[in-house]
Amino acid sequence: MQVLHGMAAYYPEFASGQGLSEYDTGVMDLNPEVYRRQQASSRQLLTQMREQLAQAEHPKVRQDLGILIQSLTDRLETERIQRDYLLPFINVHQDLFSSFQSLLDPRNDAERYPSALARLRKYNGTAQGFTPLSTLARARTEERFSVKGLVGPYQAELEGELANAPRYVAGIRSLFEDSGLTGWEQDLALLEEQLVAYAGFIETGLLPRARTENLLPAVVYADNLKNYGVRATPESLIEDAQSAYQFIRSEMKALARRIAEQRGWEDRRLVPVMLKLKEEQVAEDEILDLYKQRLAAIEGIIRRENIISLPDREASIRLATEAEAAAIPASFMSPPQLLNNTGQLGEFVLVQSNPTLKGDAKMDDWGHDAITWALTVHEARPGHELQFAKLVENGTSLARALFAFNSANAEGWGLYAESIMHEYLPLEGQLFNLFTRLMRAARMFMDPMVNTGQLSPDQAVTFMTEQMALSRAMAMSEADRYAFRMPGQATAYYYGYSKLMRLRTEVELSMGDSFDQRAYHDFILEQGLLPPELLREAVLAEFVR
Repeated sequence: MQVLHGMAAYYPEFASGQGLSEYDTGVMDLNPEVYRRQQASSRQLLTQMREQLAQAEHPKVRQDLGILIQSLTDRLETERIQRDYLLPFINVHQDLFSSFQSLLDPRNDAERYPSALARLRKYNGTAQGFTPLSTLARARTEERFSVKGLVGPYQAELEGELANAPRYVAGIRSLFEDSGLTGWEQDLALLEEQLVAYAGFIETGLLPRARTENLLPAVVYADNLKNYGVRATPESLIEDAQSAYQFIRSEMKALARRIAEQRGWEDRRLVPVMLKLKEEQVAEDEILDLYKQRLAAIEGIIRRENIISLPDREASIRLATEAEAAAIPASFMSPPQLLNNTGQLGEFVLVQSNPTLKGDAKMDDWGHDAITWALTVHEARPGHELQFAKLVENGTSLARALFAFNSANAEGWGLYAESIMHEYLPLEGQLFNLFTRLMRAARMFMDPMVNTGQLSPDQAVTFMTEQMALSRAMAMSEADRYAFRMPGQATAYYYGYSKLMRLRTEVELSMGDSFDQRAYHDFILEQGLLPPELLREAVLAEFVR
């Protein structure tokens, strides 16, 4: 808790979102010298954790302290690298939408909602002692204008955020309207004026300083990979992923031929078969019910085949709002709060379009019948919904639940969940279950290629539409993800998956016929969100033994 409270001093919204209601009225610190103060605080916490490690004896305690030390060390390094190389851009519109969305979440206890009013007045500067957040954000950027050599934000990123700004503002207003709170209208109107002015600053102050190419300094991209749990070079990622891509594609071709033969289709090539299956779109008013049906069928398979332990309660699935789709233009899992949880559950959120894109942003990639199996397995059960539920239900330590978290260990499990369900799915479900694996392998070579200048975002879009049958809207969202939304993150899926597959092979070699997949999978989730190397140590030391 020491480290979490230390973080909360600068970003209380994060701690609030994890369930610490004492931070519900707090707002992020963007006051002068925030970088220096954050660094000093992290160094002090790092010293304290090292002192505790020197005295700790229990292996689990020592492991948790090691996780905290690594997290603090990585954070210090990341803050330094970004300070040295990048002109800061604070996405105030999205940050405020996320802040209010987290606090006014229908899953929260309603008595927490009034804190949003205090938070609102601090954001707009009407609370005593507070300066408008947009003013502070602008100041933190402008004070770095005179520093030579800093790389500005990517032009396409800023243009996208300007297009999304009204959606985030509308999303905030909708959250307040739905909350049942009163007395917020005047304060929100003032905040909206400030956000319009901040959008003007982005357009006139930042866009002229934006870089026209997506490439980040190599040291920044390498640091991104590390923070997402991918401890590998771009070159090794590209090499491993390109070979995996072709292997998966060959399996898909064989399945496509079988499906075409069964359906009497003349063209049995992979992409034409995928495109014909994608034509089997589910009506928008029926899509949610279909995903719930898929979940029920998958849970039946899990119980019948004794794959993993399931809770008795139902998983939650819902459709995304427009603001949510603008913030995350792909279906996702919204985790539950991990602290002081009073029954809050994770939510599988279905995204059907990317509002940021001009023209027809409709994606036909996630609304057709064949894809519903893989997406439900990945985002719901036995994927992320179950993964995060176990963190709450098992009382997982903060170190393992929050500070060990990275994309490789979280998304690796989602893709692994798809693999253990693969054999039980119908042929069409199997084809698109392999497609999602193909896409993750493609991400692991396209993301580093885009970020090392070997592939342009437009070339990536062409490859995905022509070779992988993605809609143009989805392919553009993917390319944006590599180029500026989350450079490096997309590599984590297949990287984490490959680590889990290697570990399972190692365990099966050691245990032979005594291997019990349900016990194994339960043990994996009991460990929390351990990174691959720590998970391997735990499995070999405790489960195999």
